[in-house]
Order: sequence, then structure tokens, then C-alpha cells
Amino acid sequence: MGIVRAPLRRLGRAALAAMFIAGGAEAFRRPAPRALKAARLGIPNPELAVRANGAAMVAAGAAMALGYRPRAAATVLAACLVPTTLAGHRPAVVAMLCQPVAGTGPTRLPGGGLSVLTGRRARG
Repeated sequence: MGIVRAPLRRLGRAALAAMFIAGGAEAFRRPAPRALKAARLGIPNPELAVRANGAAMVAAGAAMALGYRPRAAATVLAACLVPTTLAGHRPAVVAMLCQPVAGTGPTRLPGGGLSVLTGRRARG
């Protein structure tokens, strides 16, 4: 079982890392569109923030692809996704969190969406 699992794990890490390396390199080379969104959110020095986030994605993606401390690399990539998701997909994130949760009644944010994240049911 380990003979098959190890190569598949390496292949999966490399495939996942490729997306972050490509996206991070693009953000680093051409930060302008992302910097505009970051500026709208009030982030100071948005171009530098976008470039730093892109560089972190490239570095962590390369580490993951090479199998160098893959858990630490995955943690960095997850941390990089938080500002990227909030800046680039904010309306979709808010809409997702405001959806009612089945079986909890007419709950909305924070009761509905956040109960999915916490695993708790809303009262009422």
C-alpha cells in the first residue's frame, strides 16, 4: 500500500502546488488588479501587500511541490488564501455565510452560516 500511496501523495502535492505557484507568480508580476481590490478594503500599501502575498504563495507552493515541510507549507498557503478570498470573492463569501442552515429554522448570519463553521446549532 505504501508503494502506491507515496508517489500519489507526491503527485498530488505537486499538482496542488502548481496552482499556488502560478497564481502567486501572476500576483507578484502584475499586482495592479488585485491591489485595487485591496485598496478598496483599506489595506495600507496594497501593491506591496499583493506582491508579498504572491511571493509567499510561490515560496510555500515550491516547498510543497518539493516535499519540504509540506505541513508548514500548507499552513502558509492556507493563511495566504484568507486575504485573497476576502478581497477577491467577498460577495460570494458573505452570501455563503448568510445562507440558512437546514434544521435550524430561519437563522441567518451569524446563527446560520457560522453554525456550519462551529458545528453548533442556533437556538430559536
